Amino acid sequence: MRILAVEDDEIIAIFLKYGLEQEHYTIDIASDGEIGWALSQTYEYDLIILDVMLPKRDGLTLCRQLRSQQRQTPILMLTGRQNIEDKVKGLDVGADDYLVKPFVFAELLARLRALTRRHQAKTAPLQVADLTLDPVRHQVHRDGQVIELTTKEYTILEYLMHHVGEVVTRAQLIEHVWEPETKNASNVIDVYLSYLRRKIDRDFPVKLLHTVRGVGYVLRSDS
Repeated sequence: MRILAVEDDEIIAIFLKYGLEQEHYTIDIASDGEIGWALSQTYEYDLIILDVMLPKRDGLTLCRQLRSQQRQTPILMLTGRQNIEDKVKGLDVGADDYLVKPFVFAELLARLRALTRRHQAKTAPLQVADLTLDPVRHQVHRDGQVIELTTKEYTILEYLMHHVGEVVTRAQLIEHVWEPETKNASNVIDVYLSYLRRKIDRDFPVKLLHTVRGVGYVLRSDS
């Protein structure tokens, strides 16, 4: 799952990035509303965390503009204000939930899980053959066995399982899994796909992850 966090407080931004990556989320950070808007128009996000008080373009305006595009992406608003009128404004412009700073990270995670559960199309368990992935619990199993994955491996697998039977190009994986400024991402992808294949295929007779030479990768059961 890929998250965009638009937050100008550097300490909170670092806190969000580190904490969410530990929970197997891929997260992009924008330090102001203009950068947040640009990223939202460039990449497909599963959830957006949006501070209200932002330089260049405030969070309420950004939220309103995203909703004017008929986007259904869940939006969690962050604010240092506790007054009820500000919360109402955020919800009225299209936010799905509101969290007051300072907050406990466990509560943030709980709210993210609640938001994703409301969008069941993306949070229902994914399965191909005997391989299953639970996006809410971030658990992967094959033939009943737990498969331990790193954050990047998990994110790649989740993306592939959303596109079962489709050839996914390196460019698609770079866009969805890696940060925009990552250098030599194509070579890194090959390395991570090798790690992933070892974990989900090596000990099982039916191979699910296949390379399409010169194009990309496809997850499918040939059986």
